[in-house]
Amino acid sequence: MPKYPKVRPPATFKNLLEKTMNEAIQLLLIGEAITGAMMTALWGLHLRMKNAAVVDVGWASGIGILAVVYAVIGSGDPLHRLIAGILGGVWSARLALHISHRVIGEPEDGRYAELREKWATHLSLKFLRFFLGQGALDVVLAIPFLLVAINPRARISGLEFAGIVLWIISVIGESMADGQLRRFKADTGNRGQVCQVGLWRYSRHPNYFFEWLVWCAFALFALGSPFGWLALVCPAMMLYFLLRVTGIPATEEHALKSRGAAYAA
Repeated sequence: MPKYPKVRPPATFKNLLEKTMNEAIQLLLIGEAITGAMMTALWGLHLRMKNAAVVDVGWASGIGILAVVYAVIGSGDPLHRLIAGILGGVWSARLALHISHRVIGEPEDGRYAELREKWATHLSLKFLRFFLGQGALDVVLAIPFLLVAINPRARISGLEFAGIVLWIISVIGESMADGQLRRFKADTGNRGQVCQVGLWRYSRHPNYFFEWLVWCAFALFALGSPFGWLALVCPAMMLYFLLRVTGIPATEEHALKSRGAAYAA
C-alpha cells in the first residue's frame, strides 16, 4: 500500500495565539532581565554619586533599549520593527541626554532628598527596590514596542502612519519646550522669574503635554498590531503619572516655593 506524505493542517487561530503569547512572554522576560541588570548597576552608581536622580536617566534609557532589543529579536515584519526601534530609540536617547544634563554634577533632586528623609533607615535596600521598580515599569511601558515586534503584517496602515506623524510633531514640540526653558534658566537675569517665552507663553507645562503626546503616538502605531489595544494602557498610565504623581504636582510645588507669587499668578 503506497505511503503518502502527511499533510500538515493549516494554522488555526489557537495555534497563532499560542505562538504569539509564547513569544510575548519570552520578550517580557528578556526585557525584565535587561532592565533589572541596568537598574542594579545604576543603583550601585548612585551609592557612589550620592544622587538617586540617575534612576531618571535609567528610566528614559531603558524604554529605548527595550524598543531596540525587541526590534532586533522580534519575529514580526522587519519594516514595522525598524520603525518601532527608531521611534523608541530616538525619543529615549533625546530624553535621557536631556535628563543627564540636569543630574550630572548637580545637587540631588528634591524628590529624592525627601525620600531619604521619609525612609530614614535601610536606605540602600529601599532605593534598590525603588530602582528595580522603575525597571519593571519600563517593561510595562515598552508594551507598544513588544506588540509591534511580533506583528507579522507587512503593510503600514493609515493608523500606523498617523502614529508616525504624531510622534514627529510631539518630539519636535518637546525638544522646543525643553530648549526654551534651558535657555531661559541659563540667563542669570531671569533668576526667580517664571518662563513665559515660546511655548511656555501658552502653557505651564508644554514639555509634559508633548511628552504625553509621544506616548499617544506609540500607542497609535501599536494599534495596527494584533492585540494592539493593550498599548492604550501606556498613555493612560503616563497621563496619571504626569497629572497625579511625579510630573506636574512635584514641579508646581517646587515652582511655588522657588518663585512664589510670580508662579502663583
